[in-house]
Amino acid sequence: MIQVLAFYLFAIVTVLAGVLCVTARNPVHSVLWLILAFFNSAGLMVLVGAEFIAMLLVIVYVGAVAVLFLFVVMMLDIDFAQLRSGTIKYLPAGIALVALLAIEIIVATGAWSVGGVELNRTAPTPDTVPNIQALGILIYTRYLYIFEAAGLVLLVALIGAIVLTHRKRGGVRTQRVADQNRRRPQDAIRNTQPTVGQGVEL
Repeated sequence: MIQVLAFYLFAIVTVLAGVLCVTARNPVHSVLWLILAFFNSAGLMVLVGAEFIAMLLVIVYVGAVAVLFLFVVMMLDIDFAQLRSGTIKYLPAGIALVALLAIEIIVATGAWSVGGVELNRTAPTPDTVPNIQALGILIYTRYLYIFEAAGLVLLVALIGAIVLTHRKRGGVRTQRVADQNRRRPQDAIRNTQPTVGQGVEL
């Protein structure tokens, strides 16, 4: 009974936080609602026994992604009124996308039983093996090449970001450390004795 109440509590708060994240006028409030949705999603993962995914939600998404979103939103001067001006124009496409996703969820829910045969809803792991250990064994044995390919894609993306950031730009004055070290105090300081009311000429 307590598990059912906890499930409905986490589910309702997650759905409400998601709706408020989309409809909030202040972008900082949207990020805070997103963090609340992540926390409650982690609670749902704990209820179904996926504590590793719950830990990932809290550490990776709340601790890194959502905080990064918050910093970016607070530091950038974005004209959100201009961004919202095109909402009506893209509303039909958004409704069509939501309808498509809803149909996919309904089909996936009904696909648990195909032709009267009930599918296995749980992973075939022994009760003595923790979820993290079972996931690690599965990733580094059956899906090893896919895992390495994903790491290679991330490495290429990282190198591409570094190359784009450190590309040569024209008209930029670079620092010359050798010239700064060779500079004498006589070259940087000019002693003047202006008269009263004359001021200093630059």
